[in-house]
Amino acid sequence: MAHEGEIDPRRTALLTIDLQNDFLHPQGAYGRAGLSEPAIAALPARIRPLADALRAAGGLYVSAQFTLVPGRGGEPLISPHLKRLRPFLTRGDFLPGAFGHALVDALAPADVTIEKVAYSAFWQTRLDYVLKAMGIDTLIVGGIVTNGGVASTVRDAHLRDIHTILLTDGCAAFDPRVHEATLVSLGTVTRQATCAQALALIGGAP
Repeated sequence: MAHEGEIDPRRTALLTIDLQNDFLHPQGAYGRAGLSEPAIAALPARIRPLADALRAAGGLYVSAQFTLVPGRGGEPLISPHLKRLRPFLTRGDFLPGAFGHALVDALAPADVTIEKVAYSAFWQTRLDYVLKAMGIDTLIVGGIVTNGGVASTVRDAHLRDIHTILLTDGCAAFDPRVHEATLVSLGTVTRQATCAQALALIGGAP
């Protein structure tokens, strides 16, 4: 059993939020709309060593991916809030099985993929079931955006008594100030560490 401050890699999963082509790739939905952020683009390369080390130590890599469910005629079911915020989203964006919905190549493939339709990776998904079935009690969380899907997922994990480690440099937002403010606000519900520190926790550092 892990001691205080340590983790058991075999009971740990790396969970990334929304690191998909439609968010990050130049030909994805956000790229075509001219929405990009260097801090977001840098995440996959920074997270990949952690994913590799955790798997080698017996852990799991889970990718939660935002999904727009196709409705009548293939038109995506988009909430009014999201439609106002991102009016450029259209048919084919974040469509299951399509290029844009997929995890970015730098991190693919994940051991488990969770389709989600809202901010939290827990809301109306199979994530809780998968974690329990595989004996996971610790989540290392990264992805985008810090104040959206990442924060909602971390808070939902906290409500479920799942221990979390939030990657301070493994998540990002479109506004760095919002990212930093969110890290402060989450300080009471999650442990926080850099990717390098998390790597050391699972024995992956030199």
